[in-house]
Order: sequence, then C-alpha cells, then structure tokens
Amino acid sequence: MTLRSTLLTASIVAFIAGAAHAEDWFPYKAMKTEPPFATDGKQEEVSYMPLAKASQPWKICVSFPHMKDAYWLGVDYGVVDEAKRLGVSMNLLNAGGYTELNTQISQIEDCVANGAQAVVIGAISFDGLNNLVTEINKKGIPVIDVVNGISSPNVTAKSLVSFYTMGQSAGEYLAKKHPAGSKEVKVGWFPGPAGAGWVEAANRGFLDAVKGSALKVLDAKYGDTGKEVQQKLVEDVLQANPDIGYVAGTAVTAEAAQGVIRERGLQGKVDLMAFYMTPGVYEGIKRGFIVAAPADSMVIQGRIAIDQAVRILEKKDYIKHVGPKIFVVDQQNVNSVPRTSILPPDDFKPVFKVN
Repeated sequence: MTLRSTLLTASIVAFIAGAAHAEDWFPYKAMKTEPPFATDGKQEEVSYMPLAKASQPWKICVSFPHMKDAYWLGVDYGVVDEAKRLGVSMNLLNAGGYTELNTQISQIEDCVANGAQAVVIGAISFDGLNNLVTEINKKGIPVIDVVNGISSPNVTAKSLVSFYTMGQSAGEYLAKKHPAGSKEVKVGWFPGPAGAGWVEAANRGFLDAVKGSALKVLDAKYGDTGKEVQQKLVEDVLQANPDIGYVAGTAVTAEAAQGVIRERGLQGKVDLMAFYMTPGVYEGIKRGFIVAAPADSMVIQGRIAIDQAVRILEKKDYIKHVGPKIFVVDQQNVNSVPRTSILPPDDFKPVFKVN
C-alpha cells in the first residue's frame, strides 16, 4: 500500500464508519484476505454486513492481553457494543500485560470450562497459544483471532489488519519526508513487546519501508506497552543519542514521549510517530505534538470478531479473514477524519460483562 492510497482512503472510510451508532456502523467497507490466513494473501475490498440479531444469547468469551491503554479500551467498546446489539452474552478477560501468557491461557481455559461457546482472543504471543487453540478446537468451540495475530492454523476466523502494513505505512510516511540523498536522520524505534505477532510484523513493515531513505533506524527497543516501561525506554535512547530526530513506535511510546520531549526542551528537534492510533495519539496529532499515525479502526475489529463468532455458531456464511482499511492520519487531514470513525466515545469506560 502506498502513502497516496492510504491517504486517499481516509475520506472514504470516514464517511462510511464515521459517527456510527450500533445500529448504523454497517455496511462497512473492509478488506478480506484470500486465501484466508495466508501471509502473502491478496486483499479484496468487501462490504461487510453483520447479522441483525443472534438467534439465541450465545456465551462468548473474550480475552485481551491487558487494559492498560486506550487501544484495548477501543476494542472493548467494539465487542461490548456489538454483543449488546446482537443480543449475546459476553465475558471479557484481562490478562494484565504482555508478560502474562500463562495467565491468559489459564483464564481462557477457565472460561471454556464454564461454558463459553466461542472464544475471541487478542493474543499475547503469536505462537504461545497454539496448543490451547488446538484443544479448544477439538471441543468444537470456534476461536476468533482479533487484532494481534495467532499463528495456529486451527483458529476459525481472523478479525484484524496487517500490522506489517501498519508499520510499513508509518515507515513510508517518514521515508517520503527524508528521501535518499537528503541529510541523514536518526530514528529511535520502539515496536512493542518482543514475541507478539503484531510487533514482529510491524517491525518488518517499518524497516522494509525505510530502506533506501535517509533514515537511520537505531536498534529496536522492545518493551511492554505500559507507559512507564515505554517512557523509560525513550529516556534511555534520548540519553544515549542526543542527535536523534524521531521517536517512532507504539501509540503508548508516542503518548509517553510527549512529556519527555517537553521536559527536555526538545520540541521541534525530536518528532514523534506512532504506527497505530489511540485517543491520546489522535489528540497529539491535533495539537501538533505527534506527526502522524496509521489508523486501524480497532472498534470495528472488535465488532466484526463478535459477529464472526455468532455467524459461526449459527452455521451461517462468514468471512474467515477480514479487517478494516488502513489509512494515515496526520496534521493535514486529522480535522476531516471524524474521531468516532476510528476511536471509542470519549466517555466510554471499561466493560467486562454483557448479559
């Protein structure tokens, strides 16, 4: 995906998904991958239409890595609102962080033992849940992979975007600003927690996109997406590299780095770039503190995952591998992209159960 195409889709997506209530978020222009689950699959545009209502109040278990930042709050809004709209029961689990793989596994096992009829997983580890997915699959319980990616071929469906493309979009944006032949600019790179599938994909996409440009990307600094962890990583890199030009990485990195940049008087010297969107990043772009970020419409990913689960349980047609279109939001288009097309409402608080 080129920078031009990502920017051109912004206005289209905004009108389709913008200001959506539960009743009217659809039809939604999304991208399906064919063949499903293939790393080199081709993307095709589809008009996504969820079911009007579930035939019964199915019990759906949803597992998130954590609820430490507004990104997963957005996915929470999507799964909660769609569960309510469809009329199904939803129980949300929070593992507590990307170091808590065993917690996530045991929470999901307990949820299945307590009668979950479908499981939606935002995975802590790309490979670490594969045995669990196989066991759940043997019980005839569908598993939907949401947002982060799971390598197991036994998942039933995927509601996610390509984080390779997310990283690539961020890298392309910066590479266009600093083409080959211009002055070298150092970039501190903070892709997130090591071992997570989305992190490794974004890392590859970003590094591929900046090849041949004037950007010199420093060694990646991995870490959990808690603000304290990311702030410490940024402080260490700035201390060791006083001539750095960009801090690029997770949304939490960009959010945490704003205060560090201000405290050190580095405004105008060190710019910030995120490779996905959160409310904090959105506001940072509006205020001129963050240059840009691709948007993956996490609310829609949550909605589609719940609809996929219900469709599978009711033995209805479903798209096996689908997600929102990706587009870049920057200071030029941020005021023309409705906030509600890509983020949860301002007043939304975490919800863990829908009965």
